[in-house]
Amino acid sequence: MVDIQNTPDTREIPLEKVGVKSLRYPVQVLDKVNGSQRTTAVVDLFVNLPHNFKGTHMSRFVEIFNRNSQNLGRKQFLSMLEEIRTSLDAQKAFGTMRFPFFITKKAPVTGEEGMMSYDCQYEGEVSETSQHFLLKIEVPVTTLCPCSKAISERGAHNQRGIVTVTLENTSLFWMEDVIEVVEKSASCGLYSVLKRPDEKFVTEHAYDNPRFVEDVVREVYLALEHFEGAEKPFTWFSVECENFESIHNHNAYSMTSKITSL
Repeated sequence: MVDIQNTPDTREIPLEKVGVKSLRYPVQVLDKVNGSQRTTAVVDLFVNLPHNFKGTHMSRFVEIFNRNSQNLGRKQFLSMLEEIRTSLDAQKAFGTMRFPFFITKKAPVTGEEGMMSYDCQYEGEVSETSQHFLLKIEVPVTTLCPCSKAISERGAHNQRGIVTVTLENTSLFWMEDVIEVVEKSASCGLYSVLKRPDEKFVTEHAYDNPRFVEDVVREVYLALEHFEGAEKPFTWFSVECENFESIHNHNAYSMTSKITSL
């Protein structure tokens, strides 16, 4: 059969990225407690296209991803992108994979179990000479305003926030460990199941640990700088915190990043 994609193109315009977007797919990712867990991902996969090629083979992206959709960690994800790159005779391959990651979390007093969901993303790029991989984790937290506590005779306003951590590393670490240090850096973590004794605990714990968005970012920064859950320190990381303010018609935001030595 005629393969139009393999015919020459005379417009001399190279394309930086071509491929498939928003591929919804069942995957299996690494899990510290159970070894692995099944979830559903939304995947984007691309290669660059030289000016003399009319198109790429879209089906190969899905075929290769299908073969590599189990036990997907950093090493497997980059290996999958390299297979895409070589299969399509490209100079570079790119990929992102967004998925919810689930952790069974016990309420702090009663021990009642519930599932917490954390939005995560892999982002990778490979070429003949280099490989790059980033992991992004969004952790919902509670923050209580230090200023409100200091000036109020009764209570202090609090709100949910999202801490977004983006990490680059060359050794194994567990997402669960990163989530834990983020939650400890906020006024309090969140839970899916809380009985009245648990609610009392988290309310008072947040009150005893007031945090601005600036405080949260700095505390997470320090925790990542001294992170003990990886063989090597993170080669790069960024930390963002966005609070969905309960008494303002806007959100509060803070962010920083760091390059660390190997």
